[in-house]
Amino acid sequence: MKKFFSMVCACLLALSAQATDIKKYDALYENLPFQMEKVTRPQFPANEVNLKDFGAIGDGSSLCTTAFAKAIDALTQKGGGKLIVPQGVWFTGPIILKSNINLHLEKGAVILFSPDDALYPFIETSFEGLDTRRCQSPISGHHLTNVAITGQGCIDGNGEYWRPLKKQKVTAAQWKQITSRGGAFKRADYWFPSEGALKADNSANMNVPKTPASEEEWNEIKRFLRPVMISLVSCKNVWLNGVIFQNSPAWNIHPLMCENVLIEDVLVRNPSYAQNGDGLDLESCKNALIVNSTFDVGDDGICIKSGKDADGRKRGIPCENVIVNGCTVFKGHGGFVVGSEMSGGVKNIKVSDCQFLGTDVGLRFKSTRGRGGVVENIYIDNMSMFDIQTDVITFDLYYGGKSAVEVLNDGDEAKSQKVQKFKVDETTPCFRNIDINHVICRTARRAAYFNGLPEMPVSNIHIKDMEVNNAEYGIVINRTDGVKLENIKVSAKTHTFDAKNSKNVTVNDKTYKKIDEKGITLDF
Repeated sequence: MKKFFSMVCACLLALSAQATDIKKYDALYENLPFQMEKVTRPQFPANEVNLKDFGAIGDGSSLCTTAFAKAIDALTQKGGGKLIVPQGVWFTGPIILKSNINLHLEKGAVILFSPDDALYPFIETSFEGLDTRRCQSPISGHHLTNVAITGQGCIDGNGEYWRPLKKQKVTAAQWKQITSRGGAFKRADYWFPSEGALKADNSANMNVPKTPASEEEWNEIKRFLRPVMISLVSCKNVWLNGVIFQNSPAWNIHPLMCENVLIEDVLVRNPSYAQNGDGLDLESCKNALIVNSTFDVGDDGICIKSGKDADGRKRGIPCENVIVNGCTVFKGHGGFVVGSEMSGGVKNIKVSDCQFLGTDVGLRFKSTRGRGGVVENIYIDNMSMFDIQTDVITFDLYYGGKSAVEVLNDGDEAKSQKVQKFKVDETTPCFRNIDINHVICRTARRAAYFNGLPEMPVSNIHIKDMEVNNAEYGIVINRTDGVKLENIKVSAKTHTFDAKNSKNVTVNDKTYKKIDEKGITLDF
């Protein structure tokens, strides 16, 4: 009885400490420009099991897939709790989480996923916003309540065995090492891990293949169907804390249609050459808090999505009520990104006190015709940036699957200037009502770039108190309506401000009702 009482007291004390700790985020909800429920941490029973007790060997070679499954089943039978992964290298196939499970990695614990694609069966899922078939994710959970990955360890997806590779992104030694595994070449400088992966790429919609006619054909292209590393679908009360997530086959962390999501103090890493190696893709989620986390990846850092084209519109679930605070992004195609899959809509997002260091783009908003969807009510405050490779801020409605650096190198920006006006319908994307305040950047190619559609200009964008030093170009806007710039300081080698094909443009209290194709140029 005494032992039981002690256990109850310990549990209550732990819950009290946890409740107190989450209160440190209360200030983030003060004066929010939209209504949002406070995000909470999931609660777990006091039960604990140790992975080693289920036959796992942490030597980096012994396969632990069965041990993980048995440990999770044992915890589930007890009503849930903490699965302790101790120090060691735990080599495994897919881990399928269940409700009320906290996968807890102790310091020095590494979960390393096997590159053997035979361990990853096909599943019906969504990738890049489209309903499709992919390989089973290394860690996944569907329709769960109360699920967590916590601790001080590392999760490694062994992604280099899955990803294609472009020669210009790596050293000669890296290129030789990775391509020596066999595979196939799309061209001399573009390698795929198998002939089947190359075949699928030749007919794919970006990374979603044309549907094969038979199971045999599905198996032939299996290496192309690389999974996101962490896939949590339709889960409620999700918590990621403290862990290193790295080297994913595709995207790193992908919560899809989840509610009450807390991501705090995580480190997300991929090699800079990791194709589609996004850090976090929060898709069609509601009530999410992303705080004090660091991203250094091969594609977009923190990305907000809601499905793609007809599939995304049919789902019709926006990504809404999201707070991003105190995060750092190093390498990546964008620091904070919305799109390009935003067909279900994105709204009510607050981003504050972040820093982007060496990122391709700072704040990146992207889409294209065919998406549909409305992105609105985005509030961004206190951004610090250094060494931005292209634009501090980008709104580009002509996204074609390339990074901003690739667009620049390939001359695609100029191609999007000569376009016809289309009819507005459900496939027309819309970006509007976005406030950006207190941005400072040292060294960028360009301060800002707005490139809307003739039929749907980027509208009602308010930028206040922005200072960009040591830039090649200033602010360039095309096809906008209602852009307002206040207290803007740009030190550029060319003009501060260029605009054309825009309406209701206000620059430091002076309004230009209509700016035609000839455009205007300002220096201030």
